[in-house]
Amino acid sequence: MISRVLSPVLRRFPAPSVATQRRVTWIAALTQALIAVTGGVVRVTGSGLGCPTWPSCFAGSLVPVGGTEVPAWHQAIEFGNRLLTYVVVLAAIAAVLVVLRAGRRTELRRYAWALPLGTVVQAVLGGITVLTGLQWWTVAPHFLVSMVLVWLAVQLHVGIARPDDVDVVVAVPSPLRGLLVVATGVLALLLTAGTLVTAAGPHSGSTDVDRLTAVSIPALTQVHGDLLVAYVALLVGLLFSLRVVGAPAVLVRRTWVVVGVVLAQAVVGIVQYYTGVPEALVSLHVAGAAAVTAASAAVWAHTRQPLDASSSTTASTNRDSAAAR
Repeated sequence: MISRVLSPVLRRFPAPSVATQRRVTWIAALTQALIAVTGGVVRVTGSGLGCPTWPSCFAGSLVPVGGTEVPAWHQAIEFGNRLLTYVVVLAAIAAVLVVLRAGRRTELRRYAWALPLGTVVQAVLGGITVLTGLQWWTVAPHFLVSMVLVWLAVQLHVGIARPDDVDVVVAVPSPLRGLLVVATGVLALLLTAGTLVTAAGPHSGSTDVDRLTAVSIPALTQVHGDLLVAYVALLVGLLFSLRVVGAPAVLVRRTWVVVGVVLAQAVVGIVQYYTGVPEALVSLHVAGAAAVTAASAAVWAHTRQPLDASSSTTASTNRDSAAAR
């Protein structure tokens, strides 16, 4: 409905090139990851209640105010994070507009629309988080929704490069696609376990709220570590299998990137655990989680390739162009 209303207006502007579409969608993906990182900074600095009300910062004021018991630097950090939300929304709207103006396929339009809609959901979740005093059970979903939006933004960015009038195939055999589905499920569990580890630690939310105490930090950390090992093992198995079946080189390269990013993230996690969870490393770990999500999403997106770019053996058994449209 909205697309039909916008189309006559958008036709007055020149159609964006594929390069422009990729730049816009890259920015949209970057901002989705960036706001997750700044949200982590808010949490580790204890600035989550720097603006104690929502949607205004203070009662009767949309911006920070002086002369209150809330430190000015806490106000600045939390208000800066809220301002970034507007940048995220603008980037998401820009992605919708370029996809609509370029007349791209339905799949891409769905991904594009998911970004601004998801960002609105995030804003509401952020408000709930503030109004409940930064309870850990509101902070954790807030982060996980960000990872979902990063994943969708990467699907959009990668998909933009594929022509709309060329058949698309799954460029790996079905068993390998299944292996990737399992790996993605383990990644989701890994991210969830990571939020629970944080919920049980000193950076669960506000310093004035209860932590997750139902399970001990060592037990949660063990589960998180076990899931990490499982994910790396699945990635290594995927790498060997991709080489055996002669998968597209870009898919193999992207999988190597995921392995590298995951191992770097593991190092950060281990160091922060044994150094008392310092704030800077927690923020870096959040950035790493976003990087792992984005890199893994790129692997998923690259399993689908234009027909002429895929091997004939794989293509003949994995056609899915009809479903994509």
